[in-house]
Amino acid sequence: MPTPTPILQVRDLETVFSTRSGNTKAVDKISFDVYPGEVVAIVGESGSGKSVTALSLMRLLHAAGVTTEGSAIFNSPKYGEVDLLQLREQQLQRVRGSEISMVFQEPMSSLNPVYTCGKQVAEVLLLHTKLSKKEAKERVLQLFEQVKLPDPERIYKAYPHELSGGQKQRVMIAMAMACKPALLIVDEPTTALDVTVQARVLQLIDELRVQENTAVLFISHDLGVVAGIADRVLVMYQGKVVEQGKVLDIFTNPQHPYTKGLLACRPQLATPPQAILPTISDFLSESKYNDTPSEPKKQTRTAGAAATSTAKAAQYQKPVLLQAQDLKVYFPIQKGFLSRTAEYVKAVDGVSFEVKHGETLALVGESGSGKTTLGRALLRLVEPTAGRILFNGQDLTRLSPEELRKSRRHFQMVFQDPYASLNPMHTVGEAIMEPMQVHNFYKNDRERRGKAMELLDKVGLPEDSFQRYPHEFSGGQRQRISIARALALQPKCLICDEPVSSLDVSVQAQVLNLLNSLKRELQIACIFITHDLAVAKHMADRILVMNKGRIVESGTPDMLFEQPHHAYTRMLIDAIPKGEPEDIRAAQRQRAALKADML
Repeated sequence: MPTPTPILQVRDLETVFSTRSGNTKAVDKISFDVYPGEVVAIVGESGSGKSVTALSLMRLLHAAGVTTEGSAIFNSPKYGEVDLLQLREQQLQRVRGSEISMVFQEPMSSLNPVYTCGKQVAEVLLLHTKLSKKEAKERVLQLFEQVKLPDPERIYKAYPHELSGGQKQRVMIAMAMACKPALLIVDEPTTALDVTVQARVLQLIDELRVQENTAVLFISHDLGVVAGIADRVLVMYQGKVVEQGKVLDIFTNPQHPYTKGLLACRPQLATPPQAILPTISDFLSESKYNDTPSEPKKQTRTAGAAATSTAKAAQYQKPVLLQAQDLKVYFPIQKGFLSRTAEYVKAVDGVSFEVKHGETLALVGESGSGKTTLGRALLRLVEPTAGRILFNGQDLTRLSPEELRKSRRHFQMVFQDPYASLNPMHTVGEAIMEPMQVHNFYKNDRERRGKAMELLDKVGLPEDSFQRYPHEFSGGQRQRISIARALALQPKCLICDEPVSSLDVSVQAQVLNLLNSLKRELQIACIFITHDLAVAKHMADRILVMNKGRIVESGTPDMLFEQPHHAYTRMLIDAIPKGEPEDIRAAQRQRAALKADML
């Protein structure tokens, strides 16, 4: 058989950002090919250059001081071989959207909030094809059916804010596939999505690839996701491709220490519960980030696991700290001219559980299952409709606002988005000192400052962080700041709402290690809310599985993962990206069978 021609040939691509402090090479002379019908994944942490690579190829970096060099030869079905980096703007607009499409990481910011979803997808067809408005609408409805959106007519008329995250992402995929592009670029399409929605989105991309023989450039920081969909993998670090090869080779025999670190950082189902996770720095030399491997800290991880097993033995003897009894949170749906309450959304529907001193309880489930609402209801940030919340025997639902304010010092919450939960006008020191001032902790600001510095040191941040602002920190560092602020009042219970869902695997490992060490040191109870079952298994002493506002199953991590009883729990476990060699081979066989069936 003749050797196929690449749909995209990238040679010595270099993107430089010019700033006052000097030039930064975001992409440093990388080269790769993508063939028709092939999925090539680019993986790496934030700042590695993978997203900038995609934006450079699409020529979407218009900021002053950005220069791009090299070549990107695209084998256009309409124009033949063209260099994307040299095309005139008018010709580039004809190629972009019709022959090359892109699905961005955040669908809410990519979709226009003032236009319906149907109108936005139809706009692509009206711009790049000769379809009439009526024909464009029919094509959009077909696309919505193809991407398995429920009730396409309703979605066509709906605005972005009326859809879930997974539905918005599928609208973006429909828009990208509208003109049957030869190359599809997807940038972190499953970040922060539930495992079940993630599995559906990946399956959808694969089906569309097979049906249209579309080449896919898949950008992700999650190697577990990449294992199930990619043919080849490029590993990027500090703007360079440090390793590339077939997906099975990368997973079974990684050569570069950075690749080894990415594979090891994420908690796996086989990872010992609450053991210390390795980080990227464990695999790279301390003096310089280069190709010299460094062994991870095995002794420390083993010691952490042993300490955890000892603590678990004493866990069952501890008294109950928190109890929820038949807790309900209903939200009214108002309809009609008079806005009368027609029905209720039962976000939390008769939930009962208890948490012991020093115990970690994980709440898992898909978006909309009620886990975040339950966490907020425990703090009365959302008022319960019915039920009781007993904290050390005191019913929080019966407290006055002033009594509740005083009792909240024992409860603190770490939110999913640390940037949104930190005041951008306050320094980090002011943010940590504020709750101490409100609750009259310590004699004066001098003592509070000393405590704040102590907390910064405890979460692994330097002293100069005190005077800096939130925007000067990375996502993982901001999450550490949020944890430091939550610890300022010496709480007895932490509620962590998806604290690592959007972090890179190495940063995620650092935050999880930090939380586990603080729990052991301070003996804090923790309610850990997550949609990631592998993280829940790693962090929790017990797990509650929520679906449609109810607890459908509960038990220890070993019990739930080895013998799940409820079908919903089994579905969540089956949807976890495994990343093991046998799973990669199974995924490849399944993809080959799918292609054979469709052909």
